[in-house]
Amino acid sequence: MKQVYQEYLSQDNGQNRRRRKVALFSGNYNYIKDGAALALNRLVAYLERKGFEVLVFSPTTDTPAIRDYAGTVVSVPSIPVPGRGEYRIGLGLTRSVRERLDDFDPDIIHLSAPDYLGYSAQKYGLENGLPVVASFHTRYETYLRYYGLGWAEKYLLKYLRYFYQRCDHVYVPTESVAEILRGTDLARDIRIWSRGVETNLFTPERRDLNWRQSLGIQNNEIVISFVGRLVLEKGLDVLADFSRRLERRGLAHRILVVGDGPARGKLEKMLPEAIFTGFLHKEELARAYASSDIFFNPSVTEAFGNVTLEAMACGVPTICADASGSRCLVKHEETGFLVDPADREGYVDAAEQLISSANLRTVMRLAARVNALRHDWENVMRVLLGHYIEILDLPEETREQVIPAIPIAADPLPGHLPS
Repeated sequence: MKQVYQEYLSQDNGQNRRRRKVALFSGNYNYIKDGAALALNRLVAYLERKGFEVLVFSPTTDTPAIRDYAGTVVSVPSIPVPGRGEYRIGLGLTRSVRERLDDFDPDIIHLSAPDYLGYSAQKYGLENGLPVVASFHTRYETYLRYYGLGWAEKYLLKYLRYFYQRCDHVYVPTESVAEILRGTDLARDIRIWSRGVETNLFTPERRDLNWRQSLGIQNNEIVISFVGRLVLEKGLDVLADFSRRLERRGLAHRILVVGDGPARGKLEKMLPEAIFTGFLHKEELARAYASSDIFFNPSVTEAFGNVTLEAMACGVPTICADASGSRCLVKHEETGFLVDPADREGYVDAAEQLISSANLRTVMRLAARVNALRHDWENVMRVLLGHYIEILDLPEETREQVIPAIPIAADPLPGHLPS
């Protein structure tokens, strides 16, 4: 399982014989199942298969949403996030946490959030001369406007610039996000770490008309799905407005909402005719995607549209905000439509084309599936491993011996519901 990296370790090259150690710091590693947490779990599982030692530092709860999480987790003391109690803020490197980190003696510090825990870990790494890298999962600066705090965005950007510029590498999921970071001078050395999709799980073959009928959906009805955590920053107001505008144009449809969250009650009031399934997982989630006719994602806060990619893998045409999360995934007018987030009628125009043409839906369904097949998790992780090797300054002649993929008997983290 660890043969490639073990071959490297066994070489008599003097200084690089022991396994490299990665200390990963996360604001949410397992207690909420979102896209960032699942990507980090995949990373830890992959690194351990390659022979790295990984220790995760994160707030925890008694009831983790990701029960089969990868690796070893050190629980960091934390408090609830004001106004969003389901998330927690780590209280930095307390004495016991610091002692555990000292004992682990990491070779590299990986930060996944610019919170207080991430800041404290960054400071530790810099003080001890360790490489410090960060993965960029969320456009935090866009959150404030959804909670009446838009005035503070410039101050948050100033802090984010301070935080990310002190990292040796910053890993972003798409080139469009990299462009945003470059345009705001947010980081020095920006690298791509994309995301993959399980195409054997998320497949058009999951389409199930009997399941649709069990929800009261007729075979000839157009189902428009929305998948994700039900929080304001996912564009729930845009979803509700989208449905109302479709109705005013006389475009018959059914809204299918897959997910849950603190804003569910508000959305149920805005969309009384919609079908709410709550969270779905694995095959049930894939069935919901594949049983839809159109997928809608108006979010502008995501760094990567995990749900968009999963919908495409299931062969569903997509209508998405032309923003960082989906821009790199959706090929406009080929696999779906990208719409200016401010153009509410543009969303409806795109939907009208799909609703009125079964042939267009079929063409885009096939194109979406083909494009999704290009996003392979193994290749994605190999790229990040290459970045690690570079920052750890391993000898160039060993690089090709570490990067090649290792056959995996079973995927450690099958289907999921990302953010």
